[in-house]
Amino acid sequence: MKTAMIKAVLGALCLAALSGVCSAQQPPVFHDDLLDHLVGNWVLEGTIRGKPALHDVTAEWVLGHQYLRLHEISRDKQGDQPQYEAMVFIGWDPKTSEYACVWLDQWGWAFDTAVGRAQRNGNEIPFLFQYPDGLFHTTFAYMPASQSWEMRMDNDVQGKLKPFARTKLTRK
Repeated sequence: MKTAMIKAVLGALCLAALSGVCSAQQPPVFHDDLLDHLVGNWVLEGTIRGKPALHDVTAEWVLGHQYLRLHEISRDKQGDQPQYEAMVFIGWDPKTSEYACVWLDQWGWAFDTAVGRAQRNGNEIPFLFQYPDGLFHTTFAYMPASQSWEMRMDNDVQGKLKPFARTKLTRK
């Protein structure tokens, strides 16, 4: 008798939870005229840590058009694996009116402070990440004339920017 009662209560709770989820309104679709220029297939070329880099990047809207996902894979291999691979998610935080960026790569460093934040500055989105060992700047800059993007990455060493990467994305 007790088991049947527990099952009934659990079933009712599940139905209540599901009906709340089903009746919840969908959030408005995130539209961004600047990020729309980043959708597509790209070749990333430049320098990372002072060494030449050649990567493929695919950018697409995902999860109900709430996030722009970039999938970056280096053409250089270590064994049968790419030397570098990352999934980057860029979204919008309506509470702070800022972009938010989560950068996940094969290094596996995930900190609660590893969400970069930025406010748009013309055709640039200058993300600032607060890592345990200091600030890291990642700026996406759209170049309308060439319809390309630059990605500039810098370590912040006592308030001075030290270049980490200088790359350009051009359409495949």
